[in-house]
Amino acid sequence: MTSQVRAPLVSVVIPTYRRPPLLLRCLRAVLSQMFDAGPFEVIVVDDGHDDATRQAVDSLRPEVPAWVTLRYLRPESGRGPAVARNAGWRAAVAPLIAFTDDDTIPDPMWLAAGAAAMDRSPEWSAACGQVQVPPLTVPPTDHERMTQGLATAEFVTANAFVRTEALRLIDGFDERFLRAWREDSDLQFRLMREAGPVGRAHNAIVQHPVRPEAWGVCLRQQRNTFFDALLYKKHPKLYRERIRPVPPWDYYLIVALALAVPLLGLMGSGTAAAACAAIACALVLRLAWRRLRGTAHTPAHVLEMLVTSALIPFLSVYWRVRGALRFRVLFL
Repeated sequence: MTSQVRAPLVSVVIPTYRRPPLLLRCLRAVLSQMFDAGPFEVIVVDDGHDDATRQAVDSLRPEVPAWVTLRYLRPESGRGPAVARNAGWRAAVAPLIAFTDDDTIPDPMWLAAGAAAMDRSPEWSAACGQVQVPPLTVPPTDHERMTQGLATAEFVTANAFVRTEALRLIDGFDERFLRAWREDSDLQFRLMREAGPVGRAHNAIVQHPVRPEAWGVCLRQQRNTFFDALLYKKHPKLYRERIRPVPPWDYYLIVALALAVPLLGLMGSGTAAAACAAIACALVLRLAWRRLRGTAHTPAHVLEMLVTSALIPFLSVYWRVRGALRFRVLFL
């Protein structure tokens, strides 16, 4: 008489992009889960189509417990975390999907706590767990403080549990979100509207260590605001209620004043041009001070905040305007 193999109760979906060391750290934590409810599967979705990533996953197969299935796949087409997560949950066989990222370290009870929270609240379509961000330095840098924002976010796919039927109902992630930005908020808002409440699984914990970044990472991150326009177009009321209540008027004012300086100079209004330049500089200094408040005051960090604060308004406005034009929405 042969024993019947039980189907997985949860499918863990981990998108990854060319970071084998981080992925291995995450996978070892997932494979060590204390999950007594039954078998589960782990699906690694390689968004980078990287042989080193495949080899990293294969290297862990001898460590996989008997009650866990480890799978590796690559999206057939498209790129980005939304595409990768869609490929993962659509390939899954469990009724509950647990999303995390390759740079997290799930707590040993993460999966059990998340599944238990969903079991206790059958009306929930999804739940967000707790993300803890250990600081690298005290006080933190601006980049570390930005990463620490994950700890207070309403819903992040670094730690989310979603019913498979709810994902089918809303057709998963919107793949127009090409970067790891706002695709999770869009999923949350659509789940709330079409599938059911989104709750909190407070005991489902993942650690999200801050990754060291190169100088000026905040400048590269301004490109993310391109996708704020898409989120605003789809959910204007929720965007203003839960994301950004008012537009960044100070950014627009800095850009307008900077553009006015040469124009006023050409018109012979030197005093007015100087006044505009002084006001713009004062606003930039105020932005730098806001960013430095409560963060590290080392000379290198102070210099980075001063230089990047002078550039951020221009980059932010540029990407916001591009997003508004691309998605055809009046977005400020």
